[in-house]
Amino acid sequence: MSPRRAFTRRSILAALSVAALCGIGGHGAFAQSDPLPSWNDGAAKTSIVDFVARATTPGGADFVPVDERIATFDNDGTLWSEQPVYFEVAFGIDRIKAMAPHRPEWKTREPFRSVLANDRAVLARFGKKGMLQILAATHSGMTVAEFEAAVRDWLATARHPRFDRPYTDLVYQPMLELLAYVRANGFKTFVVSGGGIDFMRPWIPKVYGVPPEQVVGSSGVTKFELGKDGVPVLMKLAKVEFVDDGPGKPVGINRFVGLRPVFAFGNSDGDQQMLEWTAAGNGARFMALVHHTDAEREWAYDRKSQVGRLDKAWDEAVQRGWLVVDMKQDWKVIYPFEQETTGRRVPATSEDR
Repeated sequence: MSPRRAFTRRSILAALSVAALCGIGGHGAFAQSDPLPSWNDGAAKTSIVDFVARATTPGGADFVPVDERIATFDNDGTLWSEQPVYFEVAFGIDRIKAMAPHRPEWKTREPFRSVLANDRAVLARFGKKGMLQILAATHSGMTVAEFEAAVRDWLATARHPRFDRPYTDLVYQPMLELLAYVRANGFKTFVVSGGGIDFMRPWIPKVYGVPPEQVVGSSGVTKFELGKDGVPVLMKLAKVEFVDDGPGKPVGINRFVGLRPVFAFGNSDGDQQMLEWTAAGNGARFMALVHHTDAEREWAYDRKSQVGRLDKAWDEAVQRGWLVVDMKQDWKVIYPFEQETTGRRVPATSEDR
């Protein structure tokens, strides 16, 4: 049944009961009367609260046992922004510039020449192939530990070109609340992203409260070696092992999670198969997409965007009655830093263990 279905008196009362009881979650204390304070009242918020109430009410027709309460969330465009380029690509571009003094051949070799010349127009013409070349060059030839240190160093100093803030400031406050809310109700949360798993694991535990073993992402081949002084290391090679995007997401969920989700959130065509896989299970299911509709506070894009395109998945969501969150209409605030002037407490994160 659609998350936007007509609500019975019983389901509404159950939802209100859960909302009143779930004041303490994985990210700290919320107002007792509202577990999702950054969501505007309306069909989107009501459908979420109603589903959680139905899934957690013992004896109810839609009750989901705790050990089956698996919730999966895409990252780029679902939990944090992804414009004007995926943030991991921005990391790769900065890494190319930092590595360039040791790679003189990049001055004349594309797509590296365009990166060094800040020629975005030419770089864009290389498309996905160019992006993969940049990521291959910057994500290999070092140990996993060295790469993770490079990610942490970059996040500590890099600033987003539009907001002039650290990239980890551009996480969505309503989604932080949602992560905490479902965890407070016994759901185990997983980040399932097309982004690199080694890029995400260094910062996701602190920012989202999701531990590294609950992060599923694309990965390159790693090789066990004995490094200096005979100390074992894992070397990152310039070879793709697994792409966790599109049809790869259900494969990754099966491989690394081992259970089909009952709750799945995405924002693009790259999440379509994850939502289809979730919907195909038995019992209560919740599928949702974030639609980027707020050009003033964030960005407005969908069918024609080269980053985070929402086209076929949107059509399927409408056809099948999945929730489509309208960012402009459904979210009171988008980023935690918007609340610095409102006085509302920003929930602290905690690891989902």
